[in-house]
Amino acid sequence: MSNKLWEKDFEINKEIERFTVGRDRELDLYLAKYDVLGSMAHITMLESIGLLSADELRCLLAELKAIYKLCDDGGFVIEDGVEDVHSQVELMLTRRLGDMGKKIHSGRSRNDQVLVDLKLFTRHELMDIANGMKALFDELLAKSERYKGVLMPGYTHLQVAMPSSFGLWFGAYAESLADDMLFLQAAYRMTNRNPLGSAAGYGSSFPLNRTMTTRLLGFDSMDYNVVYAQMGRGKMERNVAFAMASIAGTLAKLAFDACLFNSQNFSFVRLPKECTTGSSIMPHKKNPDVFELIRAKSNKLQALPQQITLIMNNLPVGYFRDLQIIKEVFLPAFGELKDCLGMTAYIINRMEVNEHILDNPMYDAMFSVEEVNRLAAAGMPFRDAYKKVGLEIEAGTFVPDKSIHHTHEGSIGNLQTDCIRAMMDDNMEGFHFDRMLEAERALLA
Repeated sequence: MSNKLWEKDFEINKEIERFTVGRDRELDLYLAKYDVLGSMAHITMLESIGLLSADELRCLLAELKAIYKLCDDGGFVIEDGVEDVHSQVELMLTRRLGDMGKKIHSGRSRNDQVLVDLKLFTRHELMDIANGMKALFDELLAKSERYKGVLMPGYTHLQVAMPSSFGLWFGAYAESLADDMLFLQAAYRMTNRNPLGSAAGYGSSFPLNRTMTTRLLGFDSMDYNVVYAQMGRGKMERNVAFAMASIAGTLAKLAFDACLFNSQNFSFVRLPKECTTGSSIMPHKKNPDVFELIRAKSNKLQALPQQITLIMNNLPVGYFRDLQIIKEVFLPAFGELKDCLGMTAYIINRMEVNEHILDNPMYDAMFSVEEVNRLAAAGMPFRDAYKKVGLEIEAGTFVPDKSIHHTHEGSIGNLQTDCIRAMMDDNMEGFHFDRMLEAERALLA
């Protein structure tokens, strides 16, 4: 038995059906409980404008809450012959309530249904990602403070350059995440706008109250123009993907550093034994596979905006089935990024730092700038000081003074940790996740 919201008096070719449905049944499971939430808000609004009776609303809401719980418990399935999540929810309602279940689609199209589902799903995933970023940020800042006095070489061109510190290294990635959080907040604010009521992209002759559904679902505002609401399909996913790619870029760079610094040639950090893997032939190996996979997954995530752009590129106004394919790359990406954030935080927490790196004389030359600056501060012209120290290094007579004193903002001796934390806290507060959660709790109460 086939159940399609658009079906008339003929059956579609089975191969065409297989091709056009694609992976929708599988991917729509990500969206199931959000489809229910959107329907609850929509029918509450329909009752307010006289398209449902109070008794009908009460019965429908009770059944939708039961379906929501089924989704939350992992028991929701899209049956064979049912096209998508919207059809499955409506089918379950009509089985329980008869024709009353068919009334929930008044004033709606699957176009604005899937739009609202995607937005409700995405804002929850962005909340999870923001919390994952904050957890990693806290680990990085804690390590930055703990090891702020431990020096390490800084590099340019992969050549030993100047003194750095673990305080700077860990703190740099913390501040990078604070910037990424601002990008994520912008993506969230563009996501958290209500498309419901745009129908197929041209509104409805029913007197829909879109302000009401905006409030019921806890959106910040609505997508006001109904044509633009539909044009936002794909654009929202692309904007979110760019924010995710920015986070992934931070993780990929950190993972590369961790792999490099963990190698025997560097030995700057040591990963916990339980977080490494061995070799089938070399008994001494402790491979940083987790960071290698984080790097690969993060680089894959950085391709996501381009994938989405190429799928939606040059589509004219209106809905096209091309947009369905975006779900295949977009929906699973959140799980990958959250996994990478969690793994990185776990290992950073357990990472050990080598506090005696500079005992090795191969790093002595990195103190050359310190000596040049000391001579310049004592009155020698900078170029003369530069030449003097350079000649000493060439002759092998340079003796470094390893007691450094950096005081300016953001330097080894003044990490500005409090400012970085304040920036992150301010960016986190800008999401207002509480409004979203309160609205959803009220709908389900």
